[in-house]
Amino acid sequence: MSAREDLVSVLEEAKQLIAIPGNDFAWSTWDDCDEALAELDSHIAMVRAGDRSKRLDLRVLFAPTGPLQELSLSSGWAQSFLNLAARFDHVQNA
Repeated sequence: MSAREDLVSVLEEAKQLIAIPGNDFAWSTWDDCDEALAELDSHIAMVRAGDRSKRLDLRVLFAPTGPLQELSLSSGWAQSFLNLAARFDHVQNA
C-alpha cells in the first residue's frame, strides 16, 4: 500500500469514529457530525488528488488538543484516537 493509500485509510477510520452515534462535539471545532465528516471528506479528496497544500491542517486534526482528540475525550474513545494518531504520525513520517 502506498503512503497516500495509508493516509486515506487513516482518514477513513477517523470518519468511522466521528460517525459513532452519541458523540459529543461540544469541545471540538465542529458543530456536529456532518461538519466533521465533510472536512474529512475534503481532506480525503485532496490526498487522493495528490494535493498536499492542506498538510498542516491534517496535522492539526490529529494534534494533542486538536479537534479529533477533543472529540475522542468527550465521546469515550480516547484510546482509539491515540492508536489512530500513532498510525497517522507513522504515515506522515514515512
